Amino acid sequence: MIPFTQHNLGKLEELFADLGYRVRYEKGSFRTGACVLQHTKVIMVNKFSNLEVRIQSLIQLLREMDIDLSSLDDKKREFYKAIRKVEAEL
Repeated sequence: MIPFTQHNLGKLEELFADLGYRVRYEKGSFRTGACVLQHTKVIMVNKFSNLEVRIQSLIQLLREMDIDLSSLDDKKREFYKAIRKVEAEL
């Protein structure tokens, strides 16, 4: 698993931005830490969640998406593969 740091949260946000998604932190009655708004390219994250929950929620969403790796640069592609590798090991 990737370490739960502000730096890695920023890397996840950049990865989603490169994929065309906008990550927003809002308050609300969330059952989970994050969700995609009705098939739009907006991801809502509970702003009251701690850093660990935010990262885990974004990783979970990322794993559920079909990603076109050709749109990513090499560093982000490797970061994405590292996330997928951890999933395969679980």
